[in-house]
Amino acid sequence: MPPRTSAAPDPALRRVTAVRASEALVVLVAAALAALGTLALVGASRRRRFGSDVDEATYRTLHTASRAAATLREGLTPAGVGKAAKHLRTLLAAPSIAVTDPSGVLAWDGPGEHHRRDVVGHAQAALVGSRTVVLGPSEVACGDPDCELRFAVIAPVVARDRVVAALAAYGPTSSPGLVRATEELAVWLATQAELADLGRERTRAMEAELRALRAQISPHFVYNCLAAIASFVRTDPDRARELLLEFADFTRYAFRRGGAYTTLADELRNIERYVALEQARFGDRLTVTLTIAPEVLQVSVPFLAVQPLVENAVRHGLQSGSGHGQVTITAADVGQSAEIVIEDNGVGSDPEVIRAVLAGENATDSVGLGNVDARLRQAFGDQHGLVVETAPGAGTKVSFRVPKFAPGIRAGQ
Repeated sequence: MPPRTSAAPDPALRRVTAVRASEALVVLVAAALAALGTLALVGASRRRRFGSDVDEATYRTLHTASRAAATLREGLTPAGVGKAAKHLRTLLAAPSIAVTDPSGVLAWDGPGEHHRRDVVGHAQAALVGSRTVVLGPSEVACGDPDCELRFAVIAPVVARDRVVAALAAYGPTSSPGLVRATEELAVWLATQAELADLGRERTRAMEAELRALRAQISPHFVYNCLAAIASFVRTDPDRARELLLEFADFTRYAFRRGGAYTTLADELRNIERYVALEQARFGDRLTVTLTIAPEVLQVSVPFLAVQPLVENAVRHGLQSGSGHGQVTITAADVGQSAEIVIEDNGVGSDPEVIRAVLAGENATDSVGLGNVDARLRQAFGDQHGLVVETAPGAGTKVSFRVPKFAPGIRAGQ
């Protein structure tokens, strides 16, 4: 059995993983600091027990942090912070909280919203001086005798060595514990901002690589296709016309302006065009077999996720010792997922080289392998990356699974 090479994450993913590890540590610290405040809520609502009050308080704190993180995936935007504000207030057990950046208040949660107009002014020392400040009644208290907000603890949110926002906790009193908890929660917010930045950078990098994949319809490929078509103009004009239409449809699909996702049916249809053009060039030297389950044709996949894998298989298959390339493409229904497999009888590869390609550490003539792996992982999770089975002289088998239904992912999106 050839060695099995599981896809490894690219450097950006490794960095994200490292940040996530740091994030988890910060959440645990915040949980410990917020546990006393959360304990007050435990007696009011006990839907399930976890062994002790401390266990339940820890669970509730972590659960609240997780819900806040889910709304901050796009970074510290007014919409995301607005949804997260109530969870942040719960974590601090403060009567009111605010998040602001230099341009204005991103969110306020809790009573006393008439203080919102003063938040940017209160936060100036944190935003400009990058330091935590504690304000007393002389700076915070208003003329409303019923307003309990008399103190504010404001901590800077520092992401990538610059202050991007400030977190403010408002209440009737202040304490060293609230100061530490606010500072730790500000660090956690900074981590969310960095994760969002890394995600955007990774998306931009993969979009650039996708443009490069489109550009791989090189002049050499175009010349060979047109030369093959020209060879049929006199001997078989109908075949020449068909191939010319296939070539036009193939290039139109590759350069389309649609979304990041397409259906498996559309991807396979373009692969058939590619195979028809290659078989016009190589004739009996190339055999391609497709076995497709109808149930998976409408599954959404990243645009140009399958065609580069087929292109690799064709190239490697034609380099086989027999001189006859055999490529098998299978799309199977496997419960909640669709499994796509591309296998060739070609020269194979060194597994260590493939690992380096998937990790972004080495560039070879494997067309788009790392890009396809990264886009699959970003769309569906790390468990949906490419699995490559290969060895020198043993051919190559590339497979991956995608869920039939994935929230937020739709063809044309």
